[in-house]
This record gives sequence, structure tokens and C-alpha cells, in this order.
Amino acid sequence: MFISCMMAFLMTGTFTALPSGFAPGWVAQWMLRFATAWPIAFVLSMLVGPTAFWMARHVQRLASTARY
Repeated sequence: MFISCMMAFLMTGTFTALPSGFAPGWVAQWMLRFATAWPIAFVLSMLVGPTAFWMARHVQRLASTARY
């Protein structure tokens, strides 16, 4: 929950500020986009999270058994 919140907050802030700069009203636009993005990010993280964690464990296991 916290990761999806922080990522949605930072990403929507970045992608709201890039095209408009810090023009008047950009914070309101940012908050509107954040309110839309966070629930989507949360649901997607619940769907993708288990696969991502499995992949990370698999890569870590491979890296720990690799000989350099």
C-alpha cells in the first residue's frame, strides 16, 4: 500500500510538472491525477507483486550460485 502510494504520488507529480512547469493550478491537477492513479497502482501492484517477488528471488538465487 505504501509503495503504490508513494510511487503514484511521485510519478503523477513529475508527469504533471513536466509539461506545465509549475504554472498556477498545477498542484490541483496533480492531486486529481494522483487520486486517479493510486487506486490503479495499488490494484496492479497486488496483481504483479507476487510475480515480481518470485522473479527477484529467482535472480538472487541464480546470482548466489554463479561462479565468477
